[in-house]
Amino acid sequence: MFEQVQEVIGKLRPFLLRDGGDVELVDVDEGIVLLRLKGACGNCPSSAITLKAGIERALVAEVPGVKEVEQIF
Repeated sequence: MFEQVQEVIGKLRPFLLRDGGDVELVDVDEGIVLLRLKGACGNCPSSAITLKAGIERALVAEVPGVKEVEQIF
C-alpha cells in the first residue's frame, strides 16, 4: 500500500510544488496515511483543505484500504 500511496502523491506533487509547497509521506498504518506538508503548504491557512479535500480524497479513491489522511507536524 505504501508504494501505491507514493504513486498517487507523485501525481499530486506538481500542483503543490507550483504553489511553493510539497508533501512527504511519513507512514501508512492500518489505512491511515501520515503526511508532512512542507514549504508553503506547511503554514498555509488552507492546508487543512488541501489535505482533506485534495490529497485524502484522491488517496481514498485510488488506493484500496486507505481510510484517512493525517498531518504530522
